[in-house]
Amino acid sequence: MAGGIFSVVFLSRSAVVVHKLTRGIGDTVFYGADGQPWFRLDEQRHDVSLDKISVDLQKAVVAVEDRRFYRHPGIDPIGVMRAAFRNVQPGRRIEGGSTLTQQLARTVFLSNVRSWGRKAKEAALALMLEAQLTKSQILELYLNRIYLSAGVYGVETMSEHLFGKAASEVTLPEAAMIAGLIRAPSALSPWSNYDAALARGHLVLTQMREQHLITPAQEQAALAARPRIQPYRLPNDTRAAWAKEFLRQQFRSEFGGDHPPDWQVHTSFLPAVQDAAERAVSFGLDRLRRPDLEAVLVAMDPQTGDILAMVGGANYRRSTFNRAVRSRRQPGSAFKPIVYAAALSQGYSPVSVLTNLTNVSAPDNPEWNPRSAHGEQPDEMTLRAALLESNNAAAADLQQEIGSRAVLKLASDAGLNGLPDVPSLALGTGVVSPLDLAAAYTMFPGAGDVVKPRGLISVFDANGTQVLDVPVERGAVISPAVAFQMTTMLRDVVERGTGAPVRALGVRGAIGGKTGTTDDYHDAWFVGFSTKVVAAVWVGLDQPAPIGREAYGARIALPIWAEFMKRVSRALPPGEFSVPSSIRAEELCSMSYLRPVDGCPVYTEYFKEGDKTPTALCQIHRGSLKQRTARVVEGLLRGLGSKIAGIFRH
Repeated sequence: MAGGIFSVVFLSRSAVVVHKLTRGIGDTVFYGADGQPWFRLDEQRHDVSLDKISVDLQKAVVAVEDRRFYRHPGIDPIGVMRAAFRNVQPGRRIEGGSTLTQQLARTVFLSNVRSWGRKAKEAALALMLEAQLTKSQILELYLNRIYLSAGVYGVETMSEHLFGKAASEVTLPEAAMIAGLIRAPSALSPWSNYDAALARGHLVLTQMREQHLITPAQEQAALAARPRIQPYRLPNDTRAAWAKEFLRQQFRSEFGGDHPPDWQVHTSFLPAVQDAAERAVSFGLDRLRRPDLEAVLVAMDPQTGDILAMVGGANYRRSTFNRAVRSRRQPGSAFKPIVYAAALSQGYSPVSVLTNLTNVSAPDNPEWNPRSAHGEQPDEMTLRAALLESNNAAAADLQQEIGSRAVLKLASDAGLNGLPDVPSLALGTGVVSPLDLAAAYTMFPGAGDVVKPRGLISVFDANGTQVLDVPVERGAVISPAVAFQMTTMLRDVVERGTGAPVRALGVRGAIGGKTGTTDDYHDAWFVGFSTKVVAAVWVGLDQPAPIGREAYGARIALPIWAEFMKRVSRALPPGEFSVPSSIRAEELCSMSYLRPVDGCPVYTEYFKEGDKTPTALCQIHRGSLKQRTARVVEGLLRGLGSKIAGIFRH
């Protein structure tokens, strides 16, 4: 009963969609988050009418794919029986019995999954196509829709790419080569396997001669020819190429290699923000004057996980490899916020003091000593001071104090998996992708929640039925109080730490971020955020090697990030970060991180429940007479307390 109802619904809906094909094939259109059409699924396809396709090419396709095309009603019982008989013969390759009309039905409406259910639908759709369309219309649609290798659809585009001419101008041997690709386009691509494509074309010529579509003399002349092909070329327009291909791949992973007519795909990308990202990367690389450098920029909405922009490299024509998603590199100090967030979650505060930093080493390797890039190593530092200076010894010590397990768990919860349990983990010696690192940073402006990146939002078929709905996926990994404390610390990095050049480059508003530089300057990073956007920038070489002398993240990656943020400031204006109700504020000296005295430069520190607030007065600044007296008393009491504690120890 249920199967019958499903069949009726399927057939009635399909009849409507098939009828639309009488006006020509539509295409799947991707929409930006601004609601406007952005690009087509098949930008590599160029539809032409049947009279603009060589008669030899039409005959070649029919000869090799469906010799009884003009005689059957959409399904071919003879072809099915022949395929079934050959399939049971030992050593024979499995054959299909699909007609050209069935292939069109599968390409337009169905997935490539092999099942009896799909074959039944395919047959039903083929009969509908034959009932509503002429043979010429079916052949025209097929020749414009069929996949022919290397991302190329349709014979017109393939003729242009392969031979530099229109489909109306191809010669007989060229037509045979194109027709021969249909059965196995990837394996037979002339650009990667010319001899196999040529041999398949010869088989097509034989089929044409056996079916009396060409004379033996024509066959022999065509067999003697070796069609000259052009080098493979990318599309002329490569704007937003990485973003578009990323979305196409996501669509195809959901729906296979289909190209449904008149479908709408709604995406998370904002074309204006994508344009700003590409311009920022181009600007930054031009400034560095290193033509071999690659750069990545990926931007996300920290509340929804919507990917707003993605640039996967320096030049899509040079390399289509999407480094934003597929490349995994060491993040260096850009990983440190994960360590500090884990520590704050264990009861530390931003002004907790790390001591004995000049003697930090690995438990199983006493000779290992993490060193920072600049200056001498102080013996004591607060967490806030250590992060804004990107102090390596402090990060390594903090990891040892709270344990690697806590760091690895938070990293895993945030989507950074497969990291090594080593003393240098805190220094970013694991490997991550730029997209995953950007997603991990959403915990800071996201009040402790990490959101999963999403590129597709929803998909509607030709009937307006929603066939895919991708919800926002978010989960708490740290508390809102810890997230806010980390946000204030990362804002400090920008205001007076390693990220300070951001301000000099003109970025305004409430922002936070962290630089990252790996050993020998192989990788340069800057990952930063506002309330509206998290953006990660990576710069380096595909084969890890030094970028250059003193190629710090602040000098190499940060300017790209700053340029991007300036360009999107109107579209994504930064707001103020919300202060959780569980947070309490205290004024401290911004140099000593203690209670201020007269003359101290002060800042507001934030404490969560359970944090210890400093009680000692600043020792750096002079203060009033009363404050100086109080400090003396404090010192005497501390000394007395130490002596008493010593007595009890003995």
